[in-house]
Amino acid sequence: MISKAEILNVLQTGEIDVEGLMPWSSNYTFLIRVCTPQFEIPAVYKPRRGERPLWDFPTGTLCNRERAAFLVSDTLKWDLIPPTVLRNGPNGVGSVQLFVEQHDPERHYFTIEGSPQFRDSLQKLTLFDIIINNADRKAGHVLVEEIHGDNPDNERVWGIDHGICFHSQFKLRSVIWEFAGQPIPKQLMSDLTEFQNKLTTNSENFRQTLSELINNEELVAVQKRLSHLINDGTFRQPGPGRHYPWPPV
Repeated sequence: MISKAEILNVLQTGEIDVEGLMPWSSNYTFLIRVCTPQFEIPAVYKPRRGERPLWDFPTGTLCNRERAAFLVSDTLKWDLIPPTVLRNGPNGVGSVQLFVEQHDPERHYFTIEGSPQFRDSLQKLTLFDIIINNADRKAGHVLVEEIHGDNPDNERVWGIDHGICFHSQFKLRSVIWEFAGQPIPKQLMSDLTEFQNKLTTNSENFRQTLSELINNEELVAVQKRLSHLINDGTFRQPGPGRHYPWPPV
């Protein structure tokens, strides 16, 4: 079985073969295969030059945010985001993310909401979205990977599409509010505290690496949101104004 480190290496260094454009994407998104002599991996390539300009996010930064989201998940040791790198491709620099092949598009957050099987993963994803200030957590951005067929014990949750995250202003929009106001479990609080320490002390150069992907104002905002979560100890309640994405799926 291929390891995460091997997947990242293939995504970063392998030869890219473009299979085609993915439908229904806001920005140019390509399904590709990344190949080395040992491995061939399906992936999603989002080139910077194919990003649609947004009024509230700096132009050409969405692919950086995809990579930054993976680094946050990886540093938390939550493995919520498929392995993602930033590299040059056929259409220039962009994010390249492992494509989750074994998932049913008809299954998404609304089909697993309230399921005890996925409670821990969804709690992590909820906290993760608060930290990165996810402005677009649609139900369809929650995938259920069927690792070994129909056995429900061999299913896992992935989060995808994190191009519009990390804004310094509050922009959290999500369909996942089932834990709002509840206490954060002790183990997850421990994870958050450990993550805060790594960010503050620049352990393993994490802060420096993140600062190369998002600007300083956004980085400071990450720290503030994280501190508020730890100090409050509860899952955030929906605030005033718009707090659901559209469309919700």
